[in-house]
Amino acid sequence: MIEAKQILNEAEESMQAAVLFLDDALAHIRAGKASPRILDAIRIEYYGAMTPLANVATITTPDARTISIQPWEKKIIGDIERALINSNIGLAPNNNGETIRLILPPLTEERRQQLAKQCKGEAENAKVSIRNARRDAIDTLKKQVKEGMPEDAEKDAESEAQKLHDKYIRQIDEVYAKKEKEIMTV
Repeated sequence: MIEAKQILNEAEESMQAAVLFLDDALAHIRAGKASPRILDAIRIEYYGAMTPLANVATITTPDARTISIQPWEKKIIGDIERALINSNIGLAPNNNGETIRLILPPLTEERRQQLAKQCKGEAENAKVSIRNARRDAIDTLKKQVKEGMPEDAEKDAESEAQKLHDKYIRQIDEVYAKKEKEIMTV
């Protein structure tokens, strides 16, 4: 028989993972200000292996609208530029031979609303994951009652699962509200 505490710990781990995934997904959505995390998904071929851009170059944000990429080896600057052009970040690289600059244009109101809507969708997906973790925990608890767990312990664990659910839903709402404010701020 599985302990109620163990079931709740597994549910909480799933819920934490959903919040972390949302945080990571929202970090890749461009909010009008430069962030090196926009480039996390870009990989280049480096000595025969697909390597993250951050592992072959220094990525900085000298101001709120510019990302500067300085490769550690000058010979790969063309590969980095090609990878940026072929990526879906929607920014045109400016190459001066030593560094690549990405200039983020100001977002239009329509684009801001699209990005906010995209963020809301990501937040809803995270909420679904949290609800699924709660449902799975409750289903497992109900199965444990059939295997001899006292009903009182099951009911207490169910209410604890609901408290965990509420806590992580609040966290998602806070993360989403912060990102939405960042996007909508001109």
